[in-house]
Amino acid sequence: MVPVTVAVPRAERKEPHPSDSLRTFGAVVQGLREHAGLSRVEFADLVRYSKHTVESVEQGRRMPDEVFVERAEQALGNTGALRKAACHLTREEAGLAAWFREWARLERDAASLSTYECRLVPGLLQSAGYARAVFESTIPLRSGEELAAQLAARMERQAMMRERPTVPFSFIVEEQVFWRRVGGAEGMRGLIDHVLELSAPRNVSLQILPLTSGLHSCLDGPVQLLETPEGQRLGYSEGQESGRIIADPKQVGVLCQRYETLRSQALSPTDSRGLLEQLRGEL
Repeated sequence: MVPVTVAVPRAERKEPHPSDSLRTFGAVVQGLREHAGLSRVEFADLVRYSKHTVESVEQGRRMPDEVFVERAEQALGNTGALRKAACHLTREEAGLAAWFREWARLERDAASLSTYECRLVPGLLQSAGYARAVFESTIPLRSGEELAAQLAARMERQAMMRERPTVPFSFIVEEQVFWRRVGGAEGMRGLIDHVLELSAPRNVSLQILPLTSGLHSCLDGPVQLLETPEGQRLGYSEGQESGRIIADPKQVGVLCQRYETLRSQALSPTDSRGLLEQLRGEL
């Protein structure tokens, strides 16, 4: 017997990771439906989708297709609200922390990106082995599927560095980060090789802040900065289970001043590569 493949409409597919926009859109649909005095069954008949599909859309578990949006719009007063809301629908990005997703989206189109890190090697420079070791030590523990999604997302983020050779990427990393043996000596050798490879192109600048540097301008913690294609400068600050995008020009200006000062306090890119090669030899 030849197996029969049944095509499933996009609105019938369950989203593995519902996004905030999907949940918000679903809440709007439900609110308008209830305001119109329609049950899910009655509304399903009007839009000619199953009751289960309507329920899944309202609960943010399914991505509605254009046909669903148009029929729902007509059934609920034709105000244009659903059409406009549908323009902002996005799927969840598996493997990225909820508080980091918007910054990750901004990274993709950034005209420049700068990162200072004092805890771990920045995600954009991590080797697969290093990243996996970091994820495996995360509390609460992650399932194998979650670990795979996190690792895939991290490696996918790195791809933009290879795909965008004219975009300046600047990294300043504290020396002690490379002394923390994540994944053992062999894992750290692999990491340093990976960092040296990624930082070799002309558009990538890596500077190490040595242990002997003493006090410096970014003691308040890690920071990321970027410039949008429109010339706007934004900052990103992250703590435990939280992160925030900083858009206020005065605040971003202060962060940029601190970062530029830190560049003068760190080793030059050439000396930084020499230090990494030395550290690798001592592992």
